[in-house]
Amino acid sequence: MLDFLLPVFSVIVGLLFSILFFKSKTVNLKLLLTFSGAFLLSTTVFELLPDVYENLNAKYTGVFILSGIVLQIILEFFSKGAEHGHLHHHSASGHRFPWLLFVSLGIHSFFEGFPISAHETIVYGVFIHKIPVAVLIVSYLLSSKISKPKIILFLIAFALLTPFGTLVSKLIEMSNDVYYSINALVIGMFFHISTIILFEADEGHQFNLNKIAAIIIAVCIAFFI
Repeated sequence: MLDFLLPVFSVIVGLLFSILFFKSKTVNLKLLLTFSGAFLLSTTVFELLPDVYENLNAKYTGVFILSGIVLQIILEFFSKGAEHGHLHHHSASGHRFPWLLFVSLGIHSFFEGFPISAHETIVYGVFIHKIPVAVLIVSYLLSSKISKPKIILFLIAFALLTPFGTLVSKLIEMSNDVYYSINALVIGMFFHISTIILFEADEGHQFNLNKIAAIIIAVCIAFFI
């Protein structure tokens, strides 16, 4: 049940953070992003990567991982980097529904639900990852002139697409090659997002002590869960 509930709960947590601290600087979003990036990368390396290489041809695995990286780069062209903290409020000044952002985030959310069905640990990585993303998206939408009903529909769809991906992976019969190929694709997407977060964790690409501590704590937690 946590496979389906935690991704939804992460969006609710992000919504609450955004509402409570919308005009406040008390939440260190960069530090939260750093922790989420390190945690997502660690759970991917510890759990998802070895399983894919064990069940899929090594060279094909590499191809699909690289394809996932390319796919994520394409998606971020339309989402403006919302997945790793680059969504800017000044671009949300109109009344029009942000379809490109919605579709690109939806595709990413749907695919990230696939490996959760066979890897319980991954759901915690997705959960941590989606909280700061949800904070950014909610803050972005609240800064726009988009109507509240549309914002609510956006967030409901965003919350449900990851569990929908998990449900599809459970219900649709597919060969091992297809299933693990999709997981390898997701690994590439996770690699790109998490490494971008870590490499851009601070201005000038310099890490401070708090961010180093956040990374170490995230890796240790991922290792022991």
